[in-house]
Amino acid sequence: MLLSELQNKTLISINDGRNIGSIIDIKIDEKNGNILSIIVEQNKKGFSFSNKGNQEEIKWSNIDKIGEDVILINVT
Repeated sequence: MLLSELQNKTLISINDGRNIGSIIDIKIDEKNGNILSIIVEQNKKGFSFSNKGNQEEIKWSNIDKIGEDVILINVT
């Protein structure tokens, strides 16, 4: 799967069904090539991991499922 294909998918929280935002980048472990996290530009309404503006990093391990149109994120 290409980064551009991931960027076209909708990110949804499995905890409350909210649209989290859009993928704008990914972080990769340079040693082994594994994806560590995704960088998300958040929607303006209500979702936040911290107060770092409207971009957040979501660990790859928090991705529950990647579907045809959506990515389900487990955020607690």
